[in-house]
Order: sequence, then C-alpha cells, then structure tokens
Amino acid sequence: MEAPIVSSYIIMAGALAVLLQSAAVVVYVERRVAAFIQNRVGPNRVGPFGLLQPLADVVKLIFKEDVTPIYGNRVIHTMAPMFPVITALLTVAVIPFGDGLFITNLNVGVLFLLAVTSLGVYGVAMAGWASNSKYSLLGGLRAAAQMLSYELPMGMAIASTVLFATSLSMVDIVNSQVYWWGLFVNPLGAIIFTVAAFAEANRAPFDLVEAEQELVGGFHTEYSSMKFGMFFLAEYMHVVIGSMLITTFFLGGYHLPFAGYYAHILPEAGTWAKAILDIAVFLGKTGFMVFVFIWVRWTIPRFKFNQLMSLGWSKLLPLAILNFVVIAFILMLINS
Repeated sequence: MEAPIVSSYIIMAGALAVLLQSAAVVVYVERRVAAFIQNRVGPNRVGPFGLLQPLADVVKLIFKEDVTPIYGNRVIHTMAPMFPVITALLTVAVIPFGDGLFITNLNVGVLFLLAVTSLGVYGVAMAGWASNSKYSLLGGLRAAAQMLSYELPMGMAIASTVLFATSLSMVDIVNSQVYWWGLFVNPLGAIIFTVAAFAEANRAPFDLVEAEQELVGGFHTEYSSMKFGMFFLAEYMHVVIGSMLITTFFLGGYHLPFAGYYAHILPEAGTWAKAILDIAVFLGKTGFMVFVFIWVRWTIPRFKFNQLMSLGWSKLLPLAILNFVVIAFILMLINS
C-alpha cells in the first residue's frame, strides 16, 4: 500500500538526486577507506579533510578537451556513455525504500529489473567499437562477455528469492523478509548474487575490462572530458545500485532484523516516523554494502580472464541452478 504522506514524484526526485550525487560521495569514501587500509593519509588538500576533492575532479573533467578519434563513429561514440547511466537511473524505479516509499510497484518488477540491467552491455560494446581502436574493441568485447556471463547466475539467484515471495513484485519480495532475511534462508543465493554484482559493476577483483597492463584503459581508452566522466559516474552508480539490490533481495530491504516479531512496537505505517525509520534502515544497509565493495577492491587481487569466465560458467551458474532446484523442492515439500 502506498503511503499517502509522500508523493511518488517526490520519491523519484529524491532518489535520482541521491543517486547522481552518490558518485562524488562514494569516490571520497573510497579514497578515505583505501588510505586507511594502506596506512596512508588520503585526500587532504582540497577543502577541509579533502572534502572538496570530488568537486575539483568534476571541474577538471569539465575543462578537459573532448576528443573523438578521427576514424571513429562520432554519433555512437557520443551515445555509448549514456547507456550505463540511463540503465542505472531506470533501475531505481522499482526499488522500495520504505513502506509505500517507491516510485512504482510493478507486478513484474523483477523482470523489469533484469531487462533494464541487461541493456548496460550495449554501452560498453558500442564504446569499444565506435572508438576504432584495437584496445578499446578488445576491452568492449571483454566487458560484454563478462557482463553477459554473470547475468545468468545473478538471474538464477534472484529467481531463488522469488520462490520465497511467490511474486515478481519487488515490494512483495521485501515484505516476505519481514521475519527472516533472505540472507538467512537463502545464504548461497546471497553469495552468488553478491559475487555477480561485483562482476556486473566491473569492480575489483573483476575489473578485467580496464586492465591497464593489457588494454590501456579498456573500452573507454579513447574517451575524455565529460564522456569519460559519464562512464566514471556510471561505475559508482552501479556500485550503489548493486548495494541497493543486495539490500532489497537478501538484507530485508527497509525491515529491521526479525522485524515481524516486534512490529507492534515500531511506528505505524503511513506516518512520518515510520518513513524516516525505513529510509534510515535502507540507506544504512546500502552504505554498509558500498563499504564492502570498497573493502574487497583494496584487499583482493585481480583475477585472470580465464579464471573470471571459469568462475562464472563452471562454478557460479551450476551452483545457482542447484540452489534454485533445492529451494523449490524444499518449498514444495513444506507446502504439500
């Protein structure tokens, strides 16, 4: 049920504002966490505690020269960076941030999510081809192969959560975790989805698409100025979106742990207190998962490409299918 206290337009504006600003915030947090892990200082020059460093980076990108390869395809070269940003923005439409706090509640929200996220592969493939560079083309092909490979185990992990909710609605999936989070009843699915989310976001240890030692900068080698900035923005937006999806599918969304057992002492649905609590819980879980993304990047070395593909096809996909079958069988026995 939608909460009458907040319009869906306000939720949409707030979600998009937070997502667009998230890149600058996460970049700063990543630099701080990386500095802590590596026992160094981190950003401390631009502004107090280096807080204005992301703003300085944006200004630098704006004033850089926008270069398009002379033998490249100018139209596709310009369009390619828009795809990953647009897909990230569209994903927010079906994510519930609280009780009634969502932009839209599609009864096929999971299918919409899978369809939208699969479009991101077109951006990297177009960027690699339109640059007319062998390094960019190989980086684009590698990125496309990686994203397509890990969409399958990710989809199967999501399907295993759908079995518990018996619905394709994202809201119903969150509400099915009011007593027990998906992490507790479907731990293997949670692990598979998290690993696949790392690969889909092209984050270490799966950042093979921009392996500097092999492909210079991957599919965005020939990009500069704000076109490169859009790819940079999209990467961190996908980190935030991936964290939101992990929260939604396996960490109970906006529900506190085992909230169903003490729901009577929580604020009533449809009140400002309940809305603020839900958003705080959801953002807290999302922030923790963003920290995990950063933590993993600076502690685990990069895989080789054959290891990356072997992990996706030979290990994660069979495990995801087996997990789905086992959960379906157990639920069938329970409900029979």
